Amino acid sequence: MAAARLLRAVVGAALGLLAAAGKMKVVEEPNTFGLNNPFLPQTNRLQPKMPPSAVSGPVHLFRLAGKCFSFVESTYKYEFCPFHNVTQHEQTFRWNAYSGILGIWHEWEIDNNTFVGMWMREGDSCETKSRQTKVHLVCGKSNKLAYVSEPSTCVYSLTFETPLVCHPHSLLVYPTLTEVLQRKWDEAEQFLYDQLITEQGYKKILKEIFEEAGLLKATEEKEVEKKNKKISLQFETVEKCNKEYEQLSKEIKNLKDLLSQHNIAYKANSAENTSIQHVNHEGVAAETTVLNRSKNDEHLHGDTGIQHDTVHEET
Repeated sequence: MAAARLLRAVVGAALGLLAAAGKMKVVEEPNTFGLNNPFLPQTNRLQPKMPPSAVSGPVHLFRLAGKCFSFVESTYKYEFCPFHNVTQHEQTFRWNAYSGILGIWHEWEIDNNTFVGMWMREGDSCETKSRQTKVHLVCGKSNKLAYVSEPSTCVYSLTFETPLVCHPHSLLVYPTLTEVLQRKWDEAEQFLYDQLITEQGYKKILKEIFEEAGLLKATEEKEVEKKNKKISLQFETVEKCNKEYEQLSKEIKNLKDLLSQHNIAYKANSAENTSIQHVNHEGVAAETTVLNRSKNDEHLHGDTGIQHDTVHEET
C-alpha cells in the first residue's frame, strides 16, 4: 500500500510539472497584437483611423494592390501593403510588444510632373501628431521592401524596389490622366507659353488637375473654401479677368441708369472713365487657342530624360 501511495505521488508531481511547463510555454510565445492574431478581442487589434484612399496612379502598379511585403530589422518587422497601409510589429517575447500602424494610403507625392513617392498618413497617434510614412519606389529586379528608416520622430521612410518602375516613363503623371484632364493640362501649358498666366498660376492649375484625378488630397481648408466659395479678385487668366470686368461694368451702368431715373445724385470717380478696351491688351486680343501639335511635337509631360538614372541612384 505504501509503495502504491508513493507511486501515485510521484506520478501526480510529474503531471503537475508538465502542466506548469505547458502554461509557461504559452506565456513565452511572442505577442503579436496584430491584425493576424485571431485570439485577441477586436478592441485590442490594430484599429485604423480611416479607410485607405482609392487606388490611383500608374495602372501598371495596380497589380501590387492586395499584396504585402515585409522587412525585418533588429527586433522589428515592417509590412508594406501598397495602396493600403504600413505596419510595424515588435518581434520580442515581451508581454506588451509593440504593434502599430505607421500610415494609411493617402496620396502621391508629385515633383516635376513625376510620381516620386507614396504617402501613408494618419497612422497611430504619436504624442500630438499621427505617424506617417513616405514610400520611395525605385527600380529593382524583384518586388521587395529594401530599407526602412525614421528620419524624424514618427515620420518613416521606406524604400520599395520593383521592376515596374524601371522604364524611364513608368512614373510620369500625364499618361495616367483622362483625356479631359490632359486637355486641361495642355491648355494650361499654352496659357503659360502665351504669358496669360504666371508660373504660380500654372502650378495651381496642375495641383487642381491632380486633385481632380484623385492623385492628391485637397486640404481641409480648401474643402471649406469650396463650400463657402465667394467672389475673389484673383484671376487665373487675363481672359477671365476681362470677362469679370465686362460684367461688373454692365452692372455699374445699370445702377447709374437706375439712380438717374430716380434723380439720385452720385459721386463719380476717375475709374469710371477707364475704358474696357484698356484691359484688352495685345495678349488677349489674339485668340488663345491650344496649338494643334504635330506628331513630331508630341511629348510626355515631365519627361526629363534622367528618370532612369535617378532610379538607379536611389537604389
